[in-house]
Amino acid sequence: MAKGFFEQAEQFRNSTEYNRAIESYKKALKSFRKESDIPGILNCFIALGDTFRAKGDFTKAMSDYTEALNLAEALDDMSSKADALVGLGLSSRALGDWRDALLMINRAGRLYRKLNDRQGEAFSVWARAGTYRIKGDIKKAVKLFQSALERFRALKNRSGIAYSYCGLGGSSRVARRFRDSEKYYRMANRMFRKLDDRFGLAYSFCGLGNARRMHGDYKNALLYFNKAEVLYKKIGDRVSYAYTLWSIGTTFKMQGKLLKALESFKESAEFFRQTKDPRGKIYCVLGVGEVDCLSGKRKTAKTKFLKAAGLAGNYGFNLEKKYAQGLLKASVHAKGLPLNLP
Repeated sequence: MAKGFFEQAEQFRNSTEYNRAIESYKKALKSFRKESDIPGILNCFIALGDTFRAKGDFTKAMSDYTEALNLAEALDDMSSKADALVGLGLSSRALGDWRDALLMINRAGRLYRKLNDRQGEAFSVWARAGTYRIKGDIKKAVKLFQSALERFRALKNRSGIAYSYCGLGGSSRVARRFRDSEKYYRMANRMFRKLDDRFGLAYSFCGLGNARRMHGDYKNALLYFNKAEVLYKKIGDRVSYAYTLWSIGTTFKMQGKLLKALESFKESAEFFRQTKDPRGKIYCVLGVGEVDCLSGKRKTAKTKFLKAAGLAGNYGFNLEKKYAQGLLKASVHAKGLPLNLP
């Protein structure tokens, strides 16, 4: 009974039907508890953590990963311990604590190496790369994404290859290498189509939209964002959906459609408030502040830019702090606005 529920949940999760997957995992968990099947309970907690994280519910994900970690340590199950640690790291990163995230992901990486788990080690390198990107160390992020890509290629892991391309696409955009960014996202998009990975498709569509936006091609940027928006809505990933809304708002801002931009920024901010994503919140504060500045409300804009700079400084988000300081400087005479943040 328990194994049947678990297998059903896995099918739902692989089809990105996350809510149905969670229901089935919970049924499996209940059955495993009745059977006193501790390894089964452990697997359920890791799977629930992965699914809640995919949905953008990082607080619940951390709770399940913590339960899994405690059980793994009690069972001396190093493989599950590594899986729980990397999940905790990714969830902690999403909640703004990239420092703790790095510690946990590094611990997981050491365990994977000890176990000679090449898939796990490749995934931990990919997770580290994304954490350095959020920290603002783009050179380190690119180096690690390339390392992850090489590892996934050696393992012939097409999904890992595609997600590494996405990581390189995002890092290239921040480094202002927009052609490279678009190239990587296109390669990822082709692979996700073949894999029938809806989340990956949405991720790469959003990346392509941002690449087009940075080229000033706002019409096609919006087309890509709309494709991502529809998929994220179906999947139920509130965080990725919110970042897509921010990108749409930024595109409207660049087109001079300030009311539409403001609407998108405010809707995005509400999702970031619900999911407790501080980085997303900072981007929305910057977006609304810029709309204020472009509407002639410079004092209000200045207050928002200062708030964003303070938040970014507190969390150690170096890039976002730099963006806030740049907008603060530009707002004095409203020169160089609107700013197309990568």
